[in-house]
Amino acid sequence: MLECVINISEGGDPAKLAALVAALGPDLLDLHSDADHNRSVFTLAGTDPARVLAREALNMFNISTHSGVHPRVGIVDVVPFVALEPSTFDDAIRARNEFARFAADELGVPCFIYGPERTLPYIRKHAFIDLLPDFGSAMPHPTAGAICVGARPILIAYNIWLKDSTLEKAKQISALLRSDSVRTLGLQVGSSAQVSMNLIDYAVTGPLQVYDFVAQHAQIDRAELVGLVPARALANIPRNRWSELDLSAEKTIESTMAARNRKLSS
Repeated sequence: MLECVINISEGGDPAKLAALVAALGPDLLDLHSDADHNRSVFTLAGTDPARVLAREALNMFNISTHSGVHPRVGIVDVVPFVALEPSTFDDAIRARNEFARFAADELGVPCFIYGPERTLPYIRKHAFIDLLPDFGSAMPHPTAGAICVGARPILIAYNIWLKDSTLEKAKQISALLRSDSVRTLGLQVGSSAQVSMNLIDYAVTGPLQVYDFVAQHAQIDRAELVGLVPARALANIPRNRWSELDLSAEKTIESTMAARNRKLSS
């Protein structure tokens, strides 16, 4: 089984997001939207729903009118495929390449691939400057932009909102946190400062470690899990800290996948 965690550059139109949800059915495991980021993260089971979501989103939204604090290159901005047991990383690579070919050939949207070849941050810095798409046109689509299609291990997307703090402070903390296991951005989200993170090696640096690190440097308003978390990431976190860290057994990949399978078998 593959998981696909698609990031759509739209987070402030509830009616259109509801239409996307309706198109996905039980294969939608989780949806996280943020109007200030103007971004929605759809966690999907399997590969076919990714094509459904991409086609529908591209018909609804226009990158030329988009604004939001999160970096993006397109409407269907990031499409990472993640291998869940018993699938392998090679399965994720295959799904990545097949999706990129589909998006370029059938949807007309150029695609950059990431994974073993290059990182997503590299694409964000170099796309259409000194890096051309791997699939499709050398120019961005006029309304869709481009798509970053990846194959990656499981990661945890995680935000920490600071209390009575500044963007400068969020950027300082982000710089201190940044490492081989944590990618960070300091962002102004509405009236609040936020440390936005991808915990790319959560066995080394997980939610508990980043929360406690940030707490040493600023007052925390709240933590926010974006999407789902693997159950094994909770194993070394004391249960009495879960709520504070915005974690629970119900927010695990395993729990939501089991609920999806029950729906399909009923």
